[in-house]
Amino acid sequence: MTTREEAIEVCLRYEDAYEDHPFKNADWALIRHKSNDKMFAAFFEREGKTWMNLKAEPMTGDFWKNVFSAVVPAYHMNKEHWISVILDGSMTDEEIIPLIADSFYLTMPKKHKTMQ
Repeated sequence: MTTREEAIEVCLRYEDAYEDHPFKNADWALIRHKSNDKMFAAFFEREGKTWMNLKAEPMTGDFWKNVFSAVVPAYHMNKEHWISVILDGSMTDEEIIPLIADSFYLTMPKKHKTMQ
């Protein structure tokens, strides 16, 4: 997955997800939960590449930052709980999709978490 459109399409596969553009800067797109409006992914262009911010457990985020150069501390977000994934082609879909899934589950409404 190397394009914003591909990554957004993966995020929108989740039943509770929708795309939002709340900023005056059309460059930014947020993917949120319909049930609580919490963001689980943010897309933007930076340094000529598409970046995606995702929520991550601190230890998990640290692990991915050490494994992939395309995973860095989150741009414009809390650096302990969020990571940025640069969609530069250096990571496979199989490596990126679990990061999206983790972010989705970390931000979902609490009532849904207890039902699983």
